[in-house]
Amino acid sequence: MLEFEKDFLNRIIHGRCEQVMKEIPDNSIDLVVTSPPYNLKNSTGNGMKCGKGGKWSNAALINGYEEYDDCLPHEEYVSWQRKCLTEMFRIIRNDGAIFYNHKWRVQGGLLQDRQDIVSEFPVRQIIIWKRKGGINFNPGYFLPTYEVIYLIAKPDFKLAPKANRYGDVWEFTQELNNIHPAPFPVALIDRIISSTNANIILDPFMGSGTTAVVAQGLGRKYIGIEQSEKYCKLAEQRIEENKIHSEVAKFHEPKLFDFEGNYATRS
Repeated sequence: MLEFEKDFLNRIIHGRCEQVMKEIPDNSIDLVVTSPPYNLKNSTGNGMKCGKGGKWSNAALINGYEEYDDCLPHEEYVSWQRKCLTEMFRIIRNDGAIFYNHKWRVQGGLLQDRQDIVSEFPVRQIIIWKRKGGINFNPGYFLPTYEVIYLIAKPDFKLAPKANRYGDVWEFTQELNNIHPAPFPVALIDRIISSTNANIILDPFMGSGTTAVVAQGLGRKYIGIEQSEKYCKLAEQRIEENKIHSEVAKFHEPKLFDFEGNYATRS
């Protein structure tokens, strides 16, 4: 039988998240921060599905992720994600929450807003992550320039003091210097984690380790799950490097003066 502290805390676990999470006890996680694969190669609106040309001809995701091709039938993808969310919800505490990042898209001429995934879960708020858009060759709709973060919260979840001042539209540019094809920006995850009092943070789709790096940099505990062995090793290496040179420190360095010329520090 697995021991929670020994086998999970501050570890990157190689495996499928829906299977690994079954081993995590109920009500043991404070916060989940994650972004699953978007099932992009199943899209009807671009060249990603067939892997030929179009605006995705030079995109890293044209081959999917390591050990996952990101091309499930839509109904199967929705069922998988709902199973994952069900496990996430089971293991967060009564004052816990899930920050579930996803992307809306147009499929067959209609908006696919992921309600088929998040319906019946207690979505408290939708946060807009405004990011730079790409190129849209489809004249039927405007260029998408944002993703969404569903805040799925249990009844007693509260933000850290003064965190509500950020509002619900956040602007962060994409992370560019990362071997993973779709990494979280460090600044975005810093915003999420530092806006809560969470001590134990889980990312079941860990990728290159951004959630773990930020949790570690803020003095929190982390659990990462990743089915790609390559990304597990990348995340572990990055975590070790951050023990010496933190990617998070720059967001919390003291500053000499505020905009009015008064001495201030940034928390």
